[in-house]
Amino acid sequence: MKNLLTMTLSIALAVPVSAGNWSPVGDNIRSRWADGIDPSSPLPEYPRPQMVRNEWKNLNGLWDYGITDGNAEDFDSEGRILVPFPVESSLSGVGRRIDKEQALWYERTFSVPKEWNGSRIILHFGAVDWESVVYVNGFEAGTHKGGYDPFSFDITPFLKKAGTQTLTVKVKDATDNSFQPRGKQCLIQGSIWYTPVSGIWQTVWLEPVPMSHIRSYFVESDIDAGLLSVSVDAAIAVGDEIKVCLYEGAVGYSPETPSSVVLAESYVRKGRAEIRLDDMKLWSPDEPWLYGLGIRIERDGRVVDEIAGYAAVRQISIVQKPLQYRYKRMALNGEPLFHLGLLDQGWWPDGLYTAPSDEALKFDIEKSKEMGFNMIRKHIKVEPARWYYWCDVLGMLVWQDMPCIGDFWDSQFPARDPEIVRAVDNVWAEGSLVGGTDCIIPQPWKENFRREWKSIMNALKGFQCIVVWVPFNEGWGQFDTREIVEFTRSVDSTRLIDEASGGNFSLCGDIVDVHNYPVPCMKFFERNFVNVIGEFGGIGYPVPGHTWNAVEKWGYDGVKESAEELIGQYEEYMKELEIMVRTGCAGAIYTQTTDVEGEVNGLITYDRAVVKVDPARISAINRAVIETMNKLN
Repeated sequence: MKNLLTMTLSIALAVPVSAGNWSPVGDNIRSRWADGIDPSSPLPEYPRPQMVRNEWKNLNGLWDYGITDGNAEDFDSEGRILVPFPVESSLSGVGRRIDKEQALWYERTFSVPKEWNGSRIILHFGAVDWESVVYVNGFEAGTHKGGYDPFSFDITPFLKKAGTQTLTVKVKDATDNSFQPRGKQCLIQGSIWYTPVSGIWQTVWLEPVPMSHIRSYFVESDIDAGLLSVSVDAAIAVGDEIKVCLYEGAVGYSPETPSSVVLAESYVRKGRAEIRLDDMKLWSPDEPWLYGLGIRIERDGRVVDEIAGYAAVRQISIVQKPLQYRYKRMALNGEPLFHLGLLDQGWWPDGLYTAPSDEALKFDIEKSKEMGFNMIRKHIKVEPARWYYWCDVLGMLVWQDMPCIGDFWDSQFPARDPEIVRAVDNVWAEGSLVGGTDCIIPQPWKENFRREWKSIMNALKGFQCIVVWVPFNEGWGQFDTREIVEFTRSVDSTRLIDEASGGNFSLCGDIVDVHNYPVPCMKFFERNFVNVIGEFGGIGYPVPGHTWNAVEKWGYDGVKESAEELIGQYEEYMKELEIMVRTGCAGAIYTQTTDVEGEVNGLITYDRAVVKVDPARISAINRAVIETMNKLN
């Protein structure tokens, strides 16, 4: 970076932030949390609830930004952007888009607390969409590709000994005109395709760590043996030891169940600590019990590094009752459980991918649970860590999708490059076990998909709410299905795998998942697999004053004129679902949690201002469906 540019921007960014420097842009609806945003400290909560250190520095807030040609080596500030809201969003204060030939730049200054002297300084990004180059004081600190996984750099070598430091980030994002995973983002919106998301969209933060420090951990539980295994990845010096402590109730970051009673302690040997519990308290949607977890590095009796987290004891498996004609079911902690969930897109009218507050992030989960759902399918999007934390705390099962790299709608998007169109031209067998074809994906694209999927799974597999991985949806960009299922299982063998939600089955995972709109219907059953309805419903009801625009308002089952019509139709569908349950269906996912842009088939409006249905009435209907399977056993 040019020294003159860095000096100029450093002076500008030294000016204190005030509300007058920022305001939302655009005329679309916004959620009620938008008015409560403090531009000097948006999303102030600690972003990594499973691995908490006491010392950290939040870098969210107003940064300088600019948009240049993609080959540019520096930029001139065009104004301020509120991080971590994507540049296209209202809450960013910018509301602009970029294409694959452009670059989006960010810059701000920060200082390193004197108390951190002697520590390694780690710069963390929750997520940046899509390709990032990070500079500290003009030096390249690192690069990253991937829009959904967290990444970090040790920036200690690039820091000045004292004074103001300058952080610059250059981002490129081609959205759907590329091979990159991008989910429902499209440069041209309409139908089920939504506004693009580019740049920083999760929290940016600093953390000091010693040379010997904990990098990550993963907890596995064996409820039959009463054993909790904690695998720890750490950078440690010779002679250091790692100790794991288990507490009665979540500590450190969970005020819901504070406790300091130590249940067990164990030192890590060969990367793993094993803790035996005589009386395990199991996690479930009805009783989401969390244990507190402390991990520390000790040297000669002194604590060198320490993190606070939590653990849940639960087991997901497949069961089949002795009678020959019974189909396979999913079980939680050894007991069959019907998974009744919502398709959750995770979009916001004001922040797009980014919820305006932690309270807002929690809201959708709370309402889903209040309406009697025990599962959420996070649909071709990945959420910040705090969303999964709230699912752990509140008791909500999660099916986690991999964001897709293609779709079937190329005729609607003439701006896409020919190689993109050719690569995702395949056949989707939506109503049959056979007939689907793979996309012809170039090898570099495949390698990128595996890399991003692995990084996403490694970042999320510590959250015990996640019980199913879903690598593909409706054939969109689907390739090498058997190989990807094997790859998924090699990264995490503790969950079930829904190989291809909605069709194009290779019968290599654990689940056969059909989609049928609007009526819940299995279409066929496969006795050797768990059978589920991965999507159905989509009853539309636009609430006046709470829609994205005045033109596009649609649902899969047309558009109803009242909430009573909506809930009446919903009840009819759930009666039909009960029949499916009795004949072998093990789970079902209703579309969807909220309206999203032109789609008005949510049970909640896009701005979260109106819950369209009576939660108590919906809960009673849902409970009857879940209990239908219980009566079969």
